[in-house]
Amino acid sequence: MPDRDDRWSDLLRRALRGDGAAYAAFLSEAAPVIRTIVRARTARAEEAEDIVQEVLLAVHAKRHTWREDEPVRPWLYAIARYKSADAGRRRGRRGGQVPLDDLVEVLPDEAGETTAARDLAVLLDRIDDRAARIVRAVGLEGRSAAEVGRALGMKEGAVRVAYHRAMVQLKDLAGDGGT
Repeated sequence: MPDRDDRWSDLLRRALRGDGAAYAAFLSEAAPVIRTIVRARTARAEEAEDIVQEVLLAVHAKRHTWREDEPVRPWLYAIARYKSADAGRRRGRRGGQVPLDDLVEVLPDEAGETTAARDLAVLLDRIDDRAARIVRAVGLEGRSAAEVGRALGMKEGAVRVAYHRAMVQLKDLAGDGGT
C-alpha cells in the first residue's frame, strides 16, 4: 500500500506546516483504518470507539514526533497498538492480543467514513466555547498561538496553556466515553 503511505505522508507533512485542510483529510482517511485496528485488538466492542478517540487525540498531540522521512503508517499503527494495549491493561486483560503485523495488508479501506470528525465535534461541544475555539484554531486549522491570541484578545502563553488544558479535558472526556 505505498500509495496510502505516500498520500498520508504528504497530507501530514502539509498539516505540520499549517495546512488545516490537509490535516482534516489525513484524519478523515486515517480514522477508519485506526478504527479497524482497534476493533481487531479490543475484545469489547463498546470500548472500541473510546480507544479510537484516545488514538486520535494522541495522534494530534504527538503529530510533531512523526519523522517526515519515514512512512506514516508504522507510526500511526504503533499509537493505535499502544492505546489498545493501555486500554487492555486498564481493564486488567493481559492476553488475547492480535499481532498488528498480521493485519496490516488485510485491513479494509473505509476512507469514506467521517466518524472521527463527528466524534471530535461532539467532544469539542462538551468543553467551554473558548477552549473549543482554541483547539479548532491551533489543532485543526494549524494557526499559531500568537495568531489565535490576537484574535481572542489573549496572550500567546495563555493560549498555549488553554490549549493544553483543553487537550487534557478532551482526553479525559474521550476516556470516559464522552460522558
